[in-house]
Amino acid sequence: MTTFEGLVAGLAVLFGIVAAGSTVPVLPTGAAVSATAVVAAHRSPLALLAVVAVGGIGAYCGDAVTFAICRAGGEALTRRLRMLRHPVRLTESIRERLHRRPVTALLVSRLVPGGRIPVLLTAAIVGLSWRTFVVSNVAACALWSATYAAIGLLGRSVFPQPWQGVVAAIVIVLVVTQVAGWIRSRREARLAATPPG
Repeated sequence: MTTFEGLVAGLAVLFGIVAAGSTVPVLPTGAAVSATAVVAAHRSPLALLAVVAVGGIGAYCGDAVTFAICRAGGEALTRRLRMLRHPVRLTESIRERLHRRPVTALLVSRLVPGGRIPVLLTAAIVGLSWRTFVVSNVAACALWSATYAAIGLLGRSVFPQPWQGVVAAIVIVLVVTQVAGWIRSRREARLAATPPG
């Protein structure tokens, strides 16, 4: 297998992981982009740009499928999944963010562990148009992919061997994910303790 064929195969696997993980959030999509960026950076700057592009496209495709499912399921899906523990307050907060700054809301939802599905579900419930979603999510997914590629490059700059950079990128992503999840759960606990109104 030539270097080019290896790169194409790696990008195809990256696309599959990110697209599937963006639809069914069980795969570590950020870690996949970070690890692939480390390996690509050892090959060429163009390979690194391809990783950012493919990661963003995979995330975009997965988000589009998730948004379509959320639009089809709507409030009934919300009740069945019980994803929004405080639906009225949370929906109002997300609705306001989505209408004021859709790119920021979608980007932050991608970066916060467990934040993407509730935001996409709320966007579907409050009637965010496909046009707004399509345009706003392009920037959000591109920024997300670039952020995780940068995390991978951070690991690469510290370690001389690609495999060490890959391990470092995965560890960094997992630590950031755990800390962000802890902060989110603390915030939800505070929100639950605050009386509505």
